[in-house]
Amino acid sequence: MENSNTQTSKRKRSLSLIQPTSVPTLGNYLGAMKGWPSFQDEFDTIYGVADLHSITVRQDPQKLKKQTDELFAILLALGLDPEKGIVFIQSQVPAHCQLAWILNCYTQFGELSRMTQFKDKSAQHRDNINAGLFTYPCLMAADILLYKADIVPVGADQKQHLEITRDIAEQFNGIYGNVFTVPQAYIPKNGARVMSLQNPAKKMSKSDTNPKGTIYLTDSPETIMKKFKSAVTDSEMCVRFAPGKDGVNNLITIYSAVTGKPVAEIENEFAGKGYGDFKKAVGEAVVEELAPVQERFNRLISEKDYLKECQKAGREKAICISQRILDKAMKKVGFLL
Repeated sequence: MENSNTQTSKRKRSLSLIQPTSVPTLGNYLGAMKGWPSFQDEFDTIYGVADLHSITVRQDPQKLKKQTDELFAILLALGLDPEKGIVFIQSQVPAHCQLAWILNCYTQFGELSRMTQFKDKSAQHRDNINAGLFTYPCLMAADILLYKADIVPVGADQKQHLEITRDIAEQFNGIYGNVFTVPQAYIPKNGARVMSLQNPAKKMSKSDTNPKGTIYLTDSPETIMKKFKSAVTDSEMCVRFAPGKDGVNNLITIYSAVTGKPVAEIENEFAGKGYGDFKKAVGEAVVEELAPVQERFNRLISEKDYLKECQKAGREKAICISQRILDKAMKKVGFLL
């Protein structure tokens, strides 16, 4: 019987990839990753470690290998079941690079030059403005189109990436017929937008130069508590969600996301209490939330043989699907197979 991941079922297919440039943050977790396991019950899911994308910025080879292994283990630790869906490493599936080259030749220079991430990263890495940084949207499009993804969960800052993927697919289909599925954006309903603990005007980021601003999923309980205790608040000393209280608003958002408590209940809970009590409670709630993930991660990262087996299984499933789409595109272009 054919595997359900070949999309013989009527369920829509969802695809999400994440770069192994660092350990995922609490922002990544609460914004999207926390809900990924439940996606497996609703969609045919594909999750990948986007290591090809990470080298648009120069990486230390040994560190990249380690972070790729760790991120794969984190995906499983989140509760993703490799039997229910596909969990794979991007660079282990050659079709990504092959289709990306074809799409490079069907994407206009002007379309790529308008991408804000190219502009941002070019400004950050002026000594390494490489061709891959410019054409990465074509690789991203290949990632999505290779698997006939119906939906791609995205945040507000990622919509442009999906829009160019849709444009590329429609342009290619306009020339050669119905080759690619044109994906739709999926905005997670319960995803929380988490800001830096030190600069709450900016999103919590893996690349934050201030380590106190970011909670990483593998941070120890002691480190998590220390970072929350030093979180920026204000001089009002009142736990309430209001304009101009960015630091407190961020802590309330985090506390609400991990406890499920609405804002009004949180405000009542800490009425008459200071920020010290509130920060301690938020930190403890986050520690409790991440404890099961960290426990599973620490076990999985030591089970090297099991991880390799899961990576191999994911690679084989991903190749099975992606090669069919790649072959179809290559035939349409005129390549001999």
